[in-house]
Amino acid sequence: VNKFVDGMFEREIPLKVFHFDCFWMKDFHWSDFTWDSRVFPDPAGMLKRLKDKGLKICVWINSYIGQESYMFAEGVEKGYFVKRPNGDVWQWDMWQPGMALVDFTNPEACDWYSKKLEALLDMGVDSFKTDFGERIPTDVVYHDGSDPYKMHNFYTQLYNKTVFELLERKLGKGEAVLFARSATAGGQKFPVHWGGDCWSDYESMAESLRGGLSLIMSGFGFWSHDIGGFESTSTPDVYKRWAAFGLLSTHSRLHGSSSYRVPWAYDEESVDVVRFFTRLKASLMPYIFRNAIETSKIGVPSMRSMVMEFTSDPVCAYLDRQYMLGDSLLVAPIFNEEGLAQYYLPAGRWTNFINGEVKVGGSFYNEKHGYLSLPLMVKENSIIPVGAKDDNPEYDYADGVILKAYELVNNAPASTVIYDQKSELQVKAEVTKKDNQININVESSKAYSVVLVNVTNVASVENGKMEVKGNDTVITPKVSGEVICKLN
Repeated sequence: VNKFVDGMFEREIPLKVFHFDCFWMKDFHWSDFTWDSRVFPDPAGMLKRLKDKGLKICVWINSYIGQESYMFAEGVEKGYFVKRPNGDVWQWDMWQPGMALVDFTNPEACDWYSKKLEALLDMGVDSFKTDFGERIPTDVVYHDGSDPYKMHNFYTQLYNKTVFELLERKLGKGEAVLFARSATAGGQKFPVHWGGDCWSDYESMAESLRGGLSLIMSGFGFWSHDIGGFESTSTPDVYKRWAAFGLLSTHSRLHGSSSYRVPWAYDEESVDVVRFFTRLKASLMPYIFRNAIETSKIGVPSMRSMVMEFTSDPVCAYLDRQYMLGDSLLVAPIFNEEGLAQYYLPAGRWTNFINGEVKVGGSFYNEKHGYLSLPLMVKENSIIPVGAKDDNPEYDYADGVILKAYELVNNAPASTVIYDQKSELQVKAEVTKKDNQININVESSKAYSVVLVNVTNVASVENGKMEVKGNDTVITPKVSGEVICKLN
């Protein structure tokens, strides 16, 4: 644990959450929510040390109780498990002998299960990976008489709801988050869900994106996947491409089954790639967090399929290897050893966020990219707020923010807002091009600057000062109020 955490910090890779998977508990005792003392003799002290480093803690759980677990006898005695029609406790021997299944239709069973988890929260745990929930039998009887065939899908809703509501009670609204595997209609109320146990190759990487876009089209606002794949071990090539994809998803984690997924386990270039895209994501947090808040308010996914954003473009109905991250960034992951990107841009002028290259929409593109690049395209007439920090995803997004305006459309205001960590509005910005003039209006109590991307023909600035940097013009306001840029 310490080796991995310290290794990330030593390599200057931002890290926010450390996850303990199933073996934090003693084998054959899953789930009893008790640390294996042979491996973790002082869990409370360990968690404190990790949290002193600024980390959140997540641990793996599921809704099956192995027969060796002390909780099994409690659950049998109190009637907290799903039963067979003859009244016996339903059991099976999948990966732990004699596992029983918690009956979440029983309010007392929910309370019992929650109280076991509450002790972990009191110790310092912040979140739970609610694994499984989909392998649910149909030849059973539930406490409230629910139809077992309907419960086959709905069981996971009650499971995740029980855990999520506990987190809300203990940590407060806005602080609860799961890492959930299974879902059904309505499960988006208990985020986040990830794609499950995929293989570690390009085919599975593409299938993961396809599955994620399908989930998102079903109303789920957030989605994640295991960078590098879960089963087996990917090649360094796949790992690096998947890292770029994963770190341009709403939620990003390094996780796998048969090997450790820290980047230095692959090669030094993998370290560079993970560092680059982790820091890129941290700098984009004002934009990502704004989209996340809008997702929570109105339900539009933060990560969305092309057809959801461009409903009138018939080509977008068939695109399943690219997506929109929020309303203004298009991401096209690379799925081959050659580093070839094949993607489509809808109508308009698009700018590569990484290198500033502009492309005209309405066309497919084929281009080659190194590991520190991919098509990350900004939609025209967009403002992308870039944070002043890239070493941590949590910081003051408004202080020192850079508002980057792209390919402004005449007489069509471009706008954005920025929220703080408590979802309070901090910045409102609008940039409008009117023929040979650009008007900038920003409401903020903190320092900011505006970058007119690929604009170098600013002749004068009223109520601000300008500096040309490469192909861009940086505008810094002198005082509050409208800034007016005159163009040549």
